[in-house]
Amino acid sequence: MIGSNNYLGLTDHPYVIEEIHKAVDKYGSGCTGSRFLNGTLDIHVKLEEELAEFMQRQAVLVFSTGFQTNQGTIATLVGKDDLILGDRSNHASIVDGCRLSFGELRKYRHNDMADLERQLQRNHNARGKLIVTDGVFSMEGDIANLPCIVELAQKHDARIMVDDAHSIGVLGENGRGTAEHHHLENKVDLIMGTFSKSFASIGGFIAGDEEVIHYIKHFSRALIFSASPPPAAVAAVRATLKILRSEPERRRRLWEITRRMHREFKAMGYDIGTTETPIVPVYIGEDMKTFAFWKALTEAGLFTNPIVSPAVPPGRALIRTSYTATHTDSQLDRVLQTFHDIGKQFGII
Repeated sequence: MIGSNNYLGLTDHPYVIEEIHKAVDKYGSGCTGSRFLNGTLDIHVKLEEELAEFMQRQAVLVFSTGFQTNQGTIATLVGKDDLILGDRSNHASIVDGCRLSFGELRKYRHNDMADLERQLQRNHNARGKLIVTDGVFSMEGDIANLPCIVELAQKHDARIMVDDAHSIGVLGENGRGTAEHHHLENKVDLIMGTFSKSFASIGGFIAGDEEVIHYIKHFSRALIFSASPPPAAVAAVRATLKILRSEPERRRRLWEITRRMHREFKAMGYDIGTTETPIVPVYIGEDMKTFAFWKALTEAGLFTNPIVSPAVPPGRALIRTSYTATHTDSQLDRVLQTFHDIGKQFGII
């Protein structure tokens, strides 16, 4: 399995499973209502408090999915005459949140800070400006140029929101994501995270100043009109948060694996683009050739993800691989040998 986002390998951790069982025994299978009605249990409140402490933010609000978190936050905060500046490679949930807002969206070329500055200069009269970017881009595996984004935001009086779905648990000394990785935690206004990656569950959260989080809580339609996260999912996140804080060796192992796979794929002659993370894209090129390559990998026993246009530009189809702290050296040996053999067979390396 090199096609999941289970970065810390916690989906089958005994403590996580035990805490899920306890939550189901105590609370049952679901809340059968929204957070505003009967869907806020003590464990939801505790999770928000624990995440706020972990993220070193004043407040956190938990949503039922990561998609809803982005959609509900952006659509709530951005109003008429406001401007959103978004990276062209941003996740679909960010794009949809922008579409649902009453503001105007301007996209800048992927990680192109000169283009971002041009967009800011052209729209300097906007009432409010929000720069929204993925922290780690889910297809390319590269990291947002946050130092430059912060500099431009300060220069042009803009706010910053970072989608750290693929960064929490992975980047930073304590796993707090892109801002911690760049030592800019006090320069980012809002940080979004999901529970379906390192936290081995489902859901999402937004972290920021208490006043802003309070506003989102009372005006976000995606929160108010959605069913609450079930107790089992909340218990899983609380358990994985404890493990994340108490077992830093998992993150160290993940980065050992990441550095090895980057090195070995490049040595074989594969194009893995600009990735800096455990997301390692292997560029094949043409769509049908990518499907054929993926089929060969599947038949050899490797689970990967074929990514073709329009998810990526035409001619840049890829095999998306991603790695987990619990992968063994022998498993990685098998992955590399399989890619070597199939790459030779297809004339790619």
